[in-house]
Amino acid sequence: MRTKTAVGKYGEDLAARYLTSNGFTVLERNWRCQLGEIDIVAREGSTLVVCEVKTRRGRNYGSPLESITYKKLTTLRKLAGRWLQTHEVRPSAIRIDVIAVVFDNNTPPTVDHLRGAA
Repeated sequence: MRTKTAVGKYGEDLAARYLTSNGFTVLERNWRCQLGEIDIVAREGSTLVVCEVKTRRGRNYGSPLESITYKKLTTLRKLAGRWLQTHEVRPSAIRIDVIAVVFDNNTPPTVDHLRGAA
């Protein structure tokens, strides 16, 4: 897996499987509008969860969680609002989560889930 796109897709696939295996329902993946992209939109009970997935090959540059900036969280909030405007879903709550996937060729991947990042 060498390209940035392939690494990102691999991480998003693992994140979606992780969410599903933990009781979430994945509603949509890679939803785009003019503001940007939501990697995964899911539901946990009656809560809508907007997930940002960050994937890295190794920890040489720190945790993928460290790459989430205030600006990115602000954009994710706006994207969540836009997603709700375009879908007929009325959740009781909305939450923004970050899922960090780290892997290399020698060890199994790790998945860290930060709930309520914003």
